Amino acid sequence: MKTILFDFDYTLADSSKGAFECINYALSGMGESKRNWKECCDTIGLSLKQTYNKLTGTIDKEREAEFYRLFVERADQIMSENTELYEGVPEMVEELREREYTLAILSTKFRYRIYQILTRYNLSGAFSAVVGGEDVERHKPHPEGLDLLLSRIGSTPREAILVGDSLTDAETASRGGLPFIAVLTGQTDYSEFGTFNPLAVLRSVIELPDALKISAEPFI
Repeated sequence: MKTILFDFDYTLADSSKGAFECINYALSGMGESKRNWKECCDTIGLSLKQTYNKLTGTIDKEREAEFYRLFVERADQIMSENTELYEGVPEMVEELREREYTLAILSTKFRYRIYQILTRYNLSGAFSAVVGGEDVERHKPHPEGLDLLLSRIGSTPREAILVGDSLTDAETASRGGLPFIAVLTGQTDYSEFGTFNPLAVLRSVIELPDALKISAEPFI
């Protein structure tokens, strides 16, 4: 089996607009000051608990829970319509499926929300499984979600590769024993990925089919 696991935000899709709105809705509702665009975008891909911790420098279970509640409340209203797949992603997905790759998604975004977005693009059936933030206790870079996703699609680390935009994704692959391909559509610079020795660093995920054609890795 040839298996490609994708991160979602900043890898397949841009949810910046929705995330910015939801983060500041939650912070305002808690009496916290709003954060600027870059501060919010730098948290995309983190769990909501990690997002609150990073933005406020505070570790407080009750405050984390309230941030979570308010973020989800607003996200249920506006996140799907404010998230767009990157140009060329539907065509890339179709090409990989035609080449008989098994595709799946590992994200801290809620699974049901990912399916809402995929449905808008008629891609809800293109991925064999999705593991989202509500499916695990320990989020990336802990490999719990990775292990769960592989088990759901009947694959192993030796048969799979993880594609993502962040050092969190790179560390997840490393801890799970998977090869990693980085994309530069997120907030991480090319040079920062070097520690993890990715198979490739791509400007965009739509370059993936060509990268796989020239790779000598045994999962191909």
